[in-house]
Amino acid sequence: MKNLISKLDDRGVYYLTLNRPNVMNAFDENLIEELDNVLSDISNNQKIRVLVLTGEGKAFSAGGDLDWMKRMANLSYEENHKDAMKLAVMLKKLDRLPFPTIAAVNGAAFGGGVGLVSACDIAIGNEYAKFSLSEVRLGLIPATISPYVVRAVGSRNARYLFMTSNLIFSEEAHHLGLLTHHTLNNNFDNLIEKNIENILKGGPEAIKASKDLVFYVEDKKIDETVMTETAKRIADARATDEGKEGTNAFLNKIKPGWQKND
Repeated sequence: MKNLISKLDDRGVYYLTLNRPNVMNAFDENLIEELDNVLSDISNNQKIRVLVLTGEGKAFSAGGDLDWMKRMANLSYEENHKDAMKLAVMLKKLDRLPFPTIAAVNGAAFGGGVGLVSACDIAIGNEYAKFSLSEVRLGLIPATISPYVVRAVGSRNARYLFMTSNLIFSEEAHHLGLLTHHTLNNNFDNLIEKNIENILKGGPEAIKASKDLVFYVEDKKIDETVMTETAKRIADARATDEGKEGTNAFLNKIKPGWQKND
């Protein structure tokens, strides 16, 4: 992979790094394609328990690459729509990975970079993390990333970010919901590791089922259908080998199998 660096450690932590530091890890069609291919390849990898996504160098991702934007400006409407769909599909794959995902925001995240952050389950920023959705200043809109940004920050905050293009930093991003945590750079790796460790204490199948549960219940009215389905899901979980082992381990004050090497 030319534009990505990947590594899977013996705990099942998959580190994926955007590797275009000379352009602040900005998107172009090649990076989008590589990300899409990797996300497809790892989606059913049973060895992976958590994904950590970050950027090489001093930036997370500066959004659209200038040369790519120039090429897009000269394409037909149909070609632009096809290109935009590739980004939309890639973001959906990231969002729907069955295992937890952590965005380690080590610097600037603009435009599409904000989309990547928003599509991850957990987002952690250091003191150099900064964010902007500046599309309207180009006469454009943050369209394909909008479902994830709006979900992360809420409708009113999205209006603020979309319409002002304000540059915001870690503390404000955390306040708005774009970051789960923010910290000084000297504690950045420790905070990421703490979240990884907490994830690894959970049953792998239970974590996957919990993530899918969020997708099922979000924006649904609490009615008989939802009550029945959620009751079914906990009953199913209790009946699994993992559920039985975890409950037995808790009651007997021992570690379940998935924690013994933690």
